[in-house]
Amino acid sequence: MTAQGKNYKHTAATIDDRTIRVERIFDAPRDLVWRAYSEPELVAQWWGRGNKVDVERFEFHRGGHWRFVEHHEGGSDGFEGRFREIEPKTLISQTFEWDGMPGHPSIDTVEFSDANGGSATKISTTSQFFNQEECDGMAAAGAEAGMAQSYAALDALLERLR
Repeated sequence: MTAQGKNYKHTAATIDDRTIRVERIFDAPRDLVWRAYSEPELVAQWWGRGNKVDVERFEFHRGGHWRFVEHHEGGSDGFEGRFREIEPKTLISQTFEWDGMPGHPSIDTVEFSDANGGSATKISTTSQFFNQEECDGMAAAGAEAGMAQSYAALDALLERLR
């Protein structure tokens, strides 16, 4: 998987047959980007590609459950998981399961670091799947394009919050 040639602002690379890593720099300080990831009322404004998102559950602590439902022109899709590790302003690790592939969660780890002397934030997301078929299935479902759309919505939110 690669973002090359698609005019995405992120880079995506396949690390091995079941691991994908995506990196993106946001033009906002880490405190602000962290808020957008950790406050449910802000998450709802960008997470679903800019579509309406119901945050049904958001227990932002180790072991806490999260569940979002994205509403779009074709209907709705649910996503959920458990927070595995949270290091404020540094890392969020969680399971991620799409209702369209029940029983096939990935482990997603988002790392936050300063960029451009702290005026920007680098997000590095690693998604690890149980096997190659699950990794390929998520890619075939349009995960990268959806992530790019969500990141564009996050850009717009961060601009409004500044």
